Parts: sequence; structure tokens; C-alpha cells
Amino acid sequence: MKVVIAEKPSVARDLARVMGAKEVKDGYIAGNGYAFTYAFGHLVQLCTPQAYGFHNWSVSNLPIIPNRFDLEVKKVRKDGKQIDDSGALKQIHIIKGLLEQADEIIVATDAGREGELIFRNIYYYLGSKVPFKRLWISSQTDKAIKEGFANLKEGQEYDSLYQSARSRSESDWLIGINATQAITLAAGNKGLLSLGRVQTPTLAMICSRYLENKDFKPQAFYKIQAGFEKDSISFKATSDKIEKKDVAEETVAKLNIGTQTKVVKVEAKETKEQPPLLFDLTSLQQDANKKYGYSADQTLSLAQTLYEKKVITYPRTGSRYIGEDVFEQVEALFQHLADTAEEGIAAISRNLIGAKLNKRSVDDKKVTDHHALLVTDEKPGPMLKEQQNIYNMIAKRMVESFSEVCLKDITTVTIDAEGVELIAKGTVIRQYGWRLSADQIEIPDDEKNTDEQDNENAQLPKLMAEEMLEILSLELSERFTKARPIHTEASLLKAMETSGKEIEDEEMRQAMKDCGLGTPATRAATIETLFQRDYIKRDKKKLIPTEKGLAVYNLVKDRSIAKVTLTGKWEQKLEEMRENKVSYEVFMKHIKDYTAKITKELLQLRISIAQEEIKPQQKGKIKCPKCQPGNIHLYDKVAQCDHYARGCDFKIWRTLNGVFLEEKEMKSLLEKGKTSVLKGVKTKEGQIVEAPLVFEDFKVNVG
Repeated sequence: MKVVIAEKPSVARDLARVMGAKEVKDGYIAGNGYAFTYAFGHLVQLCTPQAYGFHNWSVSNLPIIPNRFDLEVKKVRKDGKQIDDSGALKQIHIIKGLLEQADEIIVATDAGREGELIFRNIYYYLGSKVPFKRLWISSQTDKAIKEGFANLKEGQEYDSLYQSARSRSESDWLIGINATQAITLAAGNKGLLSLGRVQTPTLAMICSRYLENKDFKPQAFYKIQAGFEKDSISFKATSDKIEKKDVAEETVAKLNIGTQTKVVKVEAKETKEQPPLLFDLTSLQQDANKKYGYSADQTLSLAQTLYEKKVITYPRTGSRYIGEDVFEQVEALFQHLADTAEEGIAAISRNLIGAKLNKRSVDDKKVTDHHALLVTDEKPGPMLKEQQNIYNMIAKRMVESFSEVCLKDITTVTIDAEGVELIAKGTVIRQYGWRLSADQIEIPDDEKNTDEQDNENAQLPKLMAEEMLEILSLELSERFTKARPIHTEASLLKAMETSGKEIEDEEMRQAMKDCGLGTPATRAATIETLFQRDYIKRDKKKLIPTEKGLAVYNLVKDRSIAKVTLTGKWEQKLEEMRENKVSYEVFMKHIKDYTAKITKELLQLRISIAQEEIKPQQKGKIKCPKCQPGNIHLYDKVAQCDHYARGCDFKIWRTLNGVFLEEKEMKSLLEKGKTSVLKGVKTKEGQIVEAPLVFEDFKVNVG
């Protein structure tokens, strides 16, 4: 019997259907020589510190560096304790029984780093010796599944991918566990302070940009803009920046309406504007945030749903290219879009059938584990609006990427006005190419410099050197320098992709992706973790650090754990490990040495931490209802016991049943078991009422 292990039940059911297995059993589907079973994501995980005998948080225990990492079935927290997940225990027992009967295992977890780790952890935890092969596909269509099963890969081909995944998991454990305990203990009774290999430098980027923006002092500068006309075409020419007001006023005083000026130089050149590359996950998340305001996590979830509906290819890809073999199928996909897509996309798709397609996004050498995002030839069924938006974005980008270049004639004219140099630029589009594709819209980018657009005109008249022009309008404008904007999820994802380096060129960013923060598959989760830790909050699209987030940043900003470049180098080493260029042993020795070093550094913060208060937002004390000696601290979103390091895990949201509780009401709820009568309380049935909230058996109900 062949046992197929999928990442989750829905995928196992789909694979079983395609391969003709129909007999539904407890925890698997059997038939046609197969048993299709499944995990629930990470069914088996690294053991917690408690498994190694470290039950309490103590300086004397740190750093916690196991000689070897052991595995255990997934845990859940209940009544302040970590206990085995009963559902996970049952499923691992089912898988164990199936493997004991198996001749061969087919690994059908997600075709990527984390998917490989999910299977290998199960395999090694159970001590299985059954040989295994790998199903490696980039779409979930029936055709792709059948082809994948007909062309299974040898499992050993993915050993280096597993070592990379294992190293990522173990390094995150070492740095996260030790750094979090060290800074929490150093801070004393100030609640849990979480640090991590990727989350801390990401927080640092958000906080440093926020503080830079808030501390920015605008500087005035001045520009002279003169208006001209020839052949009934009006245009404007602009001076360079003039830093001082008196110099600007003296300069403009040389000019008047009617002043004769001379054309000094006319430069004309043709430029080719290449279409954008196809989407990978990160670029899709960036544009979805700009265009629709979707969070990175929301976009990933929507894309994953579309993948499971079989209408797009594998979403967690880090490549913006396809290979020549996939390119051969692109025209058929345009025929599919011509028949099924909304009219704007369908019309351009029809024009591309039989046309010479742009191959900028085609490069075998730049395709990683999975190619760029494409639609499949599966006809889309009914979708939610948000799913349709993401599907259309991917389809539109396909149409754009394979369309012709946009050809522009750009003319730059230099004018001498009484010794003042003025510049006018004109742009004429000779071939719209990809810019006509699928009603392509310029997505706003807050980081673009609008000052550079002052001297741009849609069109200039025909001008020649030595020609005289009369000034018809004259303006001296005062401008101000602008701060770099506060990060949005779009700009943060862009910064994470290149470890904070500001690189506009798409191809250069692709070359940098191996040393970015995290991976396309993990960046959304990192950002969500910062929200869950109450380190950041949203203000429309902006990411704003909370007081707690800023306080943590101020504590660690000068430490290596907050440095973007260090984490980027680790990510690069993990990618090199996948390519068999770096060994697990060498990488993990470095990580263990670093863990000991950063733990010592963070524990030494106890000397200065009193000056860096993690300020709870309250005046009085609220007794912890769980451990009694502890006090509850109020933060932006949560109320949490300050005895976390001593084993009390009590935490409660400040917004309960739709009502945000101020200090007085939270104190009443936790100490007396009841608030006063509150307005706007939402019941389980969804009704809005006036009622108190009641705290009983560590649960909150409407009184």
C-alpha cells in the first residue's frame, strides 16, 4: 500500500478523488492501492523548554541550548499549562498505523520549505524507515495532480531543503526562547516581552521609520516656474531647487512676464518601458495593500483559497519568472482568459493570441522551487468579491507581463532665462504596449518624489537650439522637503524583501530576495505576530508602533538582534543550505554561539532598564484574578499579568463584546467580577444592548 501524506484534510480529499480512492475511513481515505491521510499543519513540533527540564523562567537557566532537539506532538495551552492536542494525538496514531502497513510513502505536503518540514517531523518522530517519494506540483488542477503522481521525485532530492527548514525552525527556537526569556526577566514585572529572529528586526524597521517621520523637520526650498507657448501648445519649465529664500527672490527678480529667453539645448531620446514582471507572493501582497488595503495575511489567505479552488498556481512562490516549458502553455491560458475573464482582461487576451509575446518574465535560471503566479486553465466558479479582486490582479498582471514594451519619446529642453537655467520635459507615447493591457492603473506610491515631476509636460512643441521664447507666466513657489512616509504593509514587505535596502529595480530586488527578512511564505505571519504582541497597530494603511512596541525597540535597537542585515545574512545562508553550499552543522554552531552572546547582552540590560520603562496605561493597581500576587498591566489592546515570567499566563483583551474597557471598568470586572452597565455591548446573537459584563470562571459573558 502507498500512503500519501497531505498537509491538511481538504488537500487529501482532493488528491484521493483524482486518484480514485473513495473509501472514507477515520483519518484517511483508501482505495486503488492508496491511503490518503493528512496532518493539520505542524502536527509534530520541536519540544518546549519544559521537556528538557526547564519549567520556570530563571536567569540561571539561560541560555537554553539543547544538545539535540527532540520532537513532540503539537501542544495547546489550557488553564495556563501546555497539554497535548487530543486531535493531533489521534491523527498521529492513525498515521503511525498506516505507515506500519505501507510499502511506500508519497509526500504530498506543501511543495516548499515548511511543507517539507511538516512531513519530515512526522516521519522522524514516528521513527519510520519506509522509503518515500515526493509529489512536487505547482497547481492543484486534476491534470497537474495526475502528472505529478506519474512523475514522483525521489525523496532524497529534498534532503537539503529539509536541512534548511530544520535549521530555520531550530534557530527560531533558540533565539526566540532565549531572547524572550532574557529580556522579560531583565525587565522585571513588566509582562511578557517577545523577541524573535525575524520579528525583532521587522519591528525595528517599523519603529525607526515612524520615529524618523515624527522627528522630521521640513526644510523650505524654492523653485521658479515659467510658462511658454508655441504653435498653440502651452508648456512650463522649472528651475532647480534654490535653498535660500533671498537667493530665490533675487533670482526671480531678474525675470518678468515678457522676458525673452533662449533655448540652449534640445535632447530627444526614445525609451523602452518594459512591462512589470509577473507576481510572486510578496509583490502581489504589496499591490493588494496599495490597491485594496488588504493586509499581507489576508492576501495570502485569499490566494491560498484560489489555489485550492484550482484557479491559480502555487501562491507561496518567491519567483517572478517562469521557465520555457511553462511559457509554451501561456498562449492557451490567454485563450482561457479570452473565454472566461471579465471583458477588459478578455479583450487584451484575445489580442495576445498568436502575437509575439514579451519574454521578460521567462528565464529558466531564475525560477526557484515554484514559478511565478499564473492563472490555470480551470474555469472559475462563484467567488467572493475579495477573491475575485486577487484573481483579476493575477490575470491582469499576466496580460501586462507578456504584452509589448511601452515606447516613449522623451524630449528635454534647457532654456536660459537671464542666466537662470530652466528645464522642460515632454513625453509622447508612441506605443502604449503593456500600458493598454487590462485597464492598467498606476497604483499610488507615497514614496515617489513628486518634485521631480514639476518640469514634465504631456507634450512639447517642436523647439530648436538658439530659438527665442517669451515668458508668459512666472511663479516663485515655496516648497518643503518631505519625510519618508510611515510604513504601510506594502512598503514594509518591500523593505523586508531587500533587508531594508531601497531598491526600485524589479530585477535587482529579485536578485536580493535570498537575503531578505523571512520568506514570501512567512512575512505575513511575522507582521501578524507583531499585532498579536501588541507591538504595532493599524491607522488606516499605516503601521504605527504602540507604546509597548516603541519601548521594546528602544531597549534593543542598538543590539544585533534588531539588525536587519544580520537576519538577512542568515536567510541567505538558509538558502545556500538548500543549494548544498552550507552545512547544517556549520550554520547551527554559529546560531548557538550567537544565542549565548545575545542572551548575555539582554540580561545585562537589567542595569539600565529602569530608565526605559515599559509603561502600562494605568494609574492604580489591578490584582490578577489568577495568581493573586501579580498585578494586571493595561496596554493598547490587552490586559496582562506582570508575573508572566513566574508562570502566570493570564491575559485578556481590552475590547470585549464590542466595548473597549478603560481602567476603571477593567478593575471592576477583574476584582469584583462585574462592570457597570455599558452601552453598545454585543451579545452572542449579535444584538447591541446596554448591560454589564460578567467575569466568571475566567470567561466573560453579558450580564
